[in-house]
Amino acid sequence: MKFLLYSLNYSPELTGIGKYNGELAPSLSSRGVETNVLTAPPYYPDWNISKGFKNRWSTVQCDSVTVFRCPLFVPSKLTTVKRLLHLSSFAITSALRLLSLIRLKPDVLFLVQPTLFCAPFALLYCKLTGAKSVMHIQDFEVDAMFGLGMGGSGRLSRVANAAERWLLKRFDVVSSISYSMLDNAVAKGVSHDKLIFFPNWSDTGFVTPDVDGSELRTLWGYTPDDKVVLYSGNIGQKQGLDIVLDAAESFKHRPEVKFLIIGNGSYSETLQGLARERGLSNVSFKPLQAWEDVPNILAMADVHLVVQKRGAADAVLPSKLTNILSAGGNAVVTAESNTELGKIAEKYPGIYTCVEPENLSAFIAGLESCFDMTTDQPNIIARNYAVENLNKDKVIDRFIQDLKAHGCANL
Repeated sequence: MKFLLYSLNYSPELTGIGKYNGELAPSLSSRGVETNVLTAPPYYPDWNISKGFKNRWSTVQCDSVTVFRCPLFVPSKLTTVKRLLHLSSFAITSALRLLSLIRLKPDVLFLVQPTLFCAPFALLYCKLTGAKSVMHIQDFEVDAMFGLGMGGSGRLSRVANAAERWLLKRFDVVSSISYSMLDNAVAKGVSHDKLIFFPNWSDTGFVTPDVDGSELRTLWGYTPDDKVVLYSGNIGQKQGLDIVLDAAESFKHRPEVKFLIIGNGSYSETLQGLARERGLSNVSFKPLQAWEDVPNILAMADVHLVVQKRGAADAVLPSKLTNILSAGGNAVVTAESNTELGKIAEKYPGIYTCVEPENLSAFIAGLESCFDMTTDQPNIIARNYAVENLNKDKVIDRFIQDLKAHGCANL
């Protein structure tokens, strides 16, 4: 009954993979699973080591979980080369730490991708300890890098894809957060009988449509007649948030339409600079807010944005959407119709408005469609989907049962 979670990101990171890992480990521990975590110091999404942490090896006990942290290179400005150095630095330092953790002899090693760089060391560790190897794919980092044009093409792409396929096929279990991503794993050579669907979740008891966001709305300077369009999450290259500025420019003649971007990330300063240069007084920025404020923030917005570039929707699935659905929000989601997000929109009409990525006219039409919806009532289709499919306890309990069915009988 021992579980080793191996990932770049962990609590107290407030967003992305770190948030989910930070909820998973204590949840497993509360279910009687001895849980350890091998991770880096928190740095995301600011790309700076968080206050109160040092970029060095450390061991702490938190929420009945032992957390082993390893130093890594954290670039202040991201480039493809610096990103690769960042990922490989953690792979090296964590591999050294793995040597000292052989004594743990876990029943399951749960490696979260990114980063694939850690996969060879994870597989070797499992060979030495007899642990079951589980690769959990939050992002297909090879697909994301080349799909977004960050890694070039040709020979490098072929080598990276071949290495990815070779590694994936050697894990005992491969899990991911969407069915489309599992299909992608099969296309990369993973056997169907190794797959587990393990979606990101929402705390549906905490993030609900029953919250009144009017007080926060007033505090932040919005009137009851304003149409507040909210993007909250990481501000990075893969999001393609320039389209939000383009839309804001198109709505300059509509003073009631206000855009609010909440978050941190490698592209944040650039995006704020572009908004200033373009004189977009209808766009406001705020840093990432505390988790306890999330229900009020979601409740105060009229329209939510889930924005990604073309080619990213099945390589990465935006975790921010789970809480938007749980809050019963109306959202504009940029995704091609053949992706997981597109298929969900088709299967559950009204759950959100799905529009073509990087298409400004479609994006604006999606916003207009949401403006026409009543905002004094929650989106019941979205809320019901979250309760049925994204409830945290249900998702984690089902995952444990699926692991047992795949031979992890000691859990």
